[in-house]
Amino acid sequence: MSTAARVMPHATSRAAVLDVIRAAGTISRVGLIQATGFTGATISTVVRRLIDDGLVLEIGRAESTGGKPRVLLQLNPSSRYAVGVHLDHAGITYVLTDLAGAVVARMSRAGAGAEDPPVVVSRMAGEVRNFIEGAGIDHGRVLGLGLVSPGPLTPASGMRLTPPTMRHWEEFPLDQAVSEATGMPVILENDATAAALGEHWSGVVRGTPNFAALYMGSGIGTGLMIDGMAYRGVSGNAGEIGHVCLDVAGPDCWCGARGCTEVLAGPAAVVAAARADAAISRAAGLTNAPGGPRLSVAADFAAVTRAARHGEGGARALLERSARYLAVAARTLANIMDLELLVLTGPSLGNAGSIYLPVVQEELDRAFFARGSHTVAVRLSDSAATAPAIGAATMVLQAELVPLRQGLHLHQAVAAAEEVALAAPPSAPAPSA
Repeated sequence: MSTAARVMPHATSRAAVLDVIRAAGTISRVGLIQATGFTGATISTVVRRLIDDGLVLEIGRAESTGGKPRVLLQLNPSSRYAVGVHLDHAGITYVLTDLAGAVVARMSRAGAGAEDPPVVVSRMAGEVRNFIEGAGIDHGRVLGLGLVSPGPLTPASGMRLTPPTMRHWEEFPLDQAVSEATGMPVILENDATAAALGEHWSGVVRGTPNFAALYMGSGIGTGLMIDGMAYRGVSGNAGEIGHVCLDVAGPDCWCGARGCTEVLAGPAAVVAAARADAAISRAAGLTNAPGGPRLSVAADFAAVTRAARHGEGGARALLERSARYLAVAARTLANIMDLELLVLTGPSLGNAGSIYLPVVQEELDRAFFARGSHTVAVRLSDSAATAPAIGAATMVLQAELVPLRQGLHLHQAVAAAEEVALAAPPSAPAPSA
């Protein structure tokens, strides 16, 4: 167990113990003492209550090393569930995860499009209800619903400044409306931060406390994990790498600035350039009759990616140009954060990640400021397309079961936590370690 577990700030000793069990997979009570710094009495009390609540199971004994074999503990993954929803103009993705963060069901439905927000919310409520029932899960075991969408979001509720495709959602109280429609508690987050949380709990970097998730869906953003916690900033909009300026004389961006990463490297920029080239447009199937319907930017970007994979050199050149811009932005992020790991995620990178990854890695190998001290590894998420929805469900699990307390570290709170845990001593004898 990494010493990072010792400095993870949790609201209670129960939350700390449950999180260590989750991260370890399988662990003994002695292992919990070593990982948390809590006393044996505290661990015995907390573990017993977690078992009584059905959240933790005893699964047998470890092989003896000379003394009494230790009883092994692990999460009971089927004891609780969470729903994650990724709302975007192009599509709505739903996932249902168990207590361990593993996806037990997923589905995709039509996106928000141009429909009025109340209409979309009503449709989402019906889809969530049918989704849970279709998975055969008792609604009483579902802790809540995590909802993510493109940022920026306000700290409390809803959207303010939105991408052009979601402009009609401005000022809409999104989380409140979804909670009322579903009858479930709702946690709202931006999609990039949610994707990072999903990777931390159940993705390619599970258990890694410090990394950044570079996200590309319809736009570009970053989720930041620091000491196992998502760094959100004052308003919950930290990591907006899509709006880092790469060219002060560049084109206008919808955010009000010029030369942003998103306007130069984002899917919309790639699609616009592809449509302006007759050969690429034709190869990607982007041509439409005058006045005919167009697909979403995400779908058009996927079409350009397919053309590149099928040998269309112009399409590949557009993607590589986008990747070079994104790589420079990633280097800026790596320099600021002194990163050692960068995960590429999001639906668009799920499609085109094999083209982007080597370009980003080469830029970081060549020009990362601290390269003389350490490298920055770049990985492609193994669930890039659904990472935001998985992260959304993760937010519910974290908030309900392992709540974190900003600024309070385990080693600072051991005494207080033990007093709380021992305030109501159990009547049964403590199980052996």
